[in-house]
Amino acid sequence: MTLTRTHLVLMAAGGSAALLLGAFGFQHLGGMAPCKLCLWQRWPHGAAIAIGLVALFVPGRVLPILGALAALTTAGIGAYHTGVERGWWEGPSTCTSTAPGNLSADELFDQIMTAPLVRCDEVPWEMLGLSMASWNVLVSLGLAALWLLAVRRA
Repeated sequence: MTLTRTHLVLMAAGGSAALLLGAFGFQHLGGMAPCKLCLWQRWPHGAAIAIGLVALFVPGRVLPILGALAALTTAGIGAYHTGVERGWWEGPSTCTSTAPGNLSADELFDQIMTAPLVRCDEVPWEMLGLSMASWNVLVSLGLAALWLLAVRRA
């Protein structure tokens, strides 16, 4: 069986929907609140779903290209998030903690009181040594490949 453009679009958009449902499941059923970078990774998946729905009714290559860009965007954010989790680089100041250093007691108290409730530099869950952000990178790269195959079939 040859996969048509429609099949590929459904698989790619459906993959983004599955990842979003999984993220919402971890959040609402598992009680794991998302950090700022986690939330940023969700938006491109939402865009890919919307693009996929439109692409089912509008022929051509433009929409699958946009779907691939959405998948690559969330993969890029996930890779950045993975680096923050692993300590390879610092994340946004509103999402990570810094060492107290030479802070006064008042400055330290202010830092504690303004610290994010969910930090981006901690891994709350992992499977096979990979965090959710890392899994998002891998799966999203696969979804981007599906979108690019849909471009070829357009």
